[in-house]
Amino acid sequence: MTAKVEVLKVRCPRCGARVSWSGNENRPFCSEKCRLIDLGRWADEEYRIAGQPAVTADEDDAEAY
Repeated sequence: MTAKVEVLKVRCPRCGARVSWSGNENRPFCSEKCRLIDLGRWADEEYRIAGQPAVTADEDDAEAY
């Protein structure tokens, strides 16, 4: 008798496709394309984390004088 193995499937956060978790080198994304699109959105500052604005090096130097 063979044991039934259940494969964990998750939804891609970008496109919503259901993909297997194990063996997926792009997880949690379904593909390299979705992973790179998401990375590009972070780089273009489309996504933001709530909080106080970060102090830049120029502002930090101005406070010292």
